[in-house]
Amino acid sequence: MNKIPIYFMPGLAANPLIFSKIKLDEALFEVFYLEWEIPNAKESLNDYAKRIALNIKEENPVLIGVSFGGILVQEIAKHISVRKLIIISSLKTDLEFPRRLKLIKITRLYKLVPIGLLLKFIKLIELVSGEKMKQRMQLYEKFLSVRDSRYLKWAFDKVLLWNCTEINEDLIHIHGDKDQMFPVKNIKNCIVVEGGTHVMVFTKYRWFNANLANIILEGNSNPEASG
Repeated sequence: MNKIPIYFMPGLAANPLIFSKIKLDEALFEVFYLEWEIPNAKESLNDYAKRIALNIKEENPVLIGVSFGGILVQEIAKHISVRKLIIISSLKTDLEFPRRLKLIKITRLYKLVPIGLLLKFIKLIELVSGEKMKQRMQLYEKFLSVRDSRYLKWAFDKVLLWNCTEINEDLIHIHGDKDQMFPVKNIKNCIVVEGGTHVMVFTKYRWFNANLANIILEGNSNPEASG
């Protein structure tokens, strides 16, 4: 039996280490990791998605994206055939943005903020979720390795200005009930992970190890969302 190809896409500025604790049965799945590339000048999200899709060599893969990576895999799926599309700690449409990000989007205030402060915003937004600050900061330093200013300015712009109203009917959305970046109260039709924060793909790896394979094989089920 041919293995099912799985392509993981990390979140904004993050590297594939965020997936290091997720283990899938090697007899059933072949795992690949996509990485962020520096965008070309004035490159659209659509063109960027086409370029990243060139790194996908297997036919009809499962695409799994976290946060901005979840937005990107949705754009990639517009250009290639996929077996399944799974987003984690992400958004299905721009209607799921929290109010504060909608305000930033309308005012374009983020364009006036130095890029270093924007990166710190990513790190600090989740500190209020209750985990120890030192441990959380160490996680962010480990995973947020893409610090090129061209990429960061481009990425913030593409996230905040993302305009999507049509949802892929085969999309599966997994979201934590403690996500401070994209609060679950704004998210519809998702599998909710109890205690999951915006980085739950790492901190709740036991839940993913117990449930992700079945979600890939069986579809949008509602497994026990805890652990």
